[in-house]
Amino acid sequence: MSTRDAQITHSSLQKLFENHNNLLERKNIQTPQVSGIYSKYRYPILTAAHIPLHWRYDLNPETNPNLLERIGVNAAFNAGAIKWNGKYVLVVRVEGMDRKSFFAFAESENGIDNFQFWDKPLVLPQNENPDVNVYDMRLTLHQDGYVYGVFCTERKDPRAPQTDTSSAVANAGIIRSKDLHNWERLPDLISNSKQQRNVTLHSEFVDGKYAIYTRPQDGFIETGAGGGIGLGFVDKMENPIVENEVIINPKKYHTIYELKNGQGPSPLKTEEGWLHLAHGVRNTAAGLRYVLYVFMTDLKDITKIIYQPGGYLMAPDDEEIIGDVGNVLFSNGWIADSNGEVFIYYASSDTRMHLATSNIELLVDYCKNTPEDGIISRGSVENILKLINTNKGFY
Repeated sequence: MSTRDAQITHSSLQKLFENHNNLLERKNIQTPQVSGIYSKYRYPILTAAHIPLHWRYDLNPETNPNLLERIGVNAAFNAGAIKWNGKYVLVVRVEGMDRKSFFAFAESENGIDNFQFWDKPLVLPQNENPDVNVYDMRLTLHQDGYVYGVFCTERKDPRAPQTDTSSAVANAGIIRSKDLHNWERLPDLISNSKQQRNVTLHSEFVDGKYAIYTRPQDGFIETGAGGGIGLGFVDKMENPIVENEVIINPKKYHTIYELKNGQGPSPLKTEEGWLHLAHGVRNTAAGLRYVLYVFMTDLKDITKIIYQPGGYLMAPDDEEIIGDVGNVLFSNGWIADSNGEVFIYYASSDTRMHLATSNIELLVDYCKNTPEDGIISRGSVENILKLINTNKGFY
């Protein structure tokens, strides 16, 4: 390499790192929403462009004189979340341009901006039957002292004809750790369902058992008899057999969760009940639409829904609606701070990560005092009429 070429390469490399650091260090801006329930933040907190340069580029000018990206990244989304050693830690689904997803940890001091990826992605321990693809990990600090990572593991359907190269089987993979660095792989979830999605642990024992939220389904795409939020119990995580699995929150016709209804992250404990964040899916002429909603279950009987506001809490806005898989909001991670502030980490259109913030008081108020879905159009009008009567003398 000539001296001139070396100077050009050095300058280009400096510019590459400068632009990347500017992106990482950009301050985010809070944007309150008209509902008053939560605030969003202007900039996505993580994108494919945030992925460390040394994961993507050969930085040696001798072997990469043109400074070309060697390993491309398509998206960074659907992150689990946990507060760990005073920092806000996300386990991000990173999807390469080869369509394979893997997990990588990123952390921030304030949970809002300047998220930095750890030096290396997670090398996921394998069972006898290796995962072909993995995604959407939920992180739960359990009462037993372990942090559990429950994720979707995907493999080719062994029953599919040889010519069928797209049919898959999805199940829940499970790892656990006490330091977020050394992970033990446990057996995949064992249940009576043909497939499982959106699985996460309840953070406390229930009658000495592990409680686990599920979404059983008949096929990789079709939910069939499933499609609702299930709840089952496991005696030992070393042998994770789900017993007494029931649907506690079913999908319903002509609602935001008429096609699919899935638990997001593990619920948060409040004085008035367990606060859940979930996603609902309905079909439209333009394809599937994913939105986020909340509900609450009883503190003592976690199978009992005590409040479920009608409609969605969050839906894709004008910018979030565009991406790899459009019209989608999805969350599998949130953090409640000791002061009651709630950090809702959500992805848009299978492409990027965002942040919305609220607090326990507001979310519980919203759950308790928002009318339930009226199921039929007249029911929706009757809810509005009740509010109009309540507001007499105030307008």
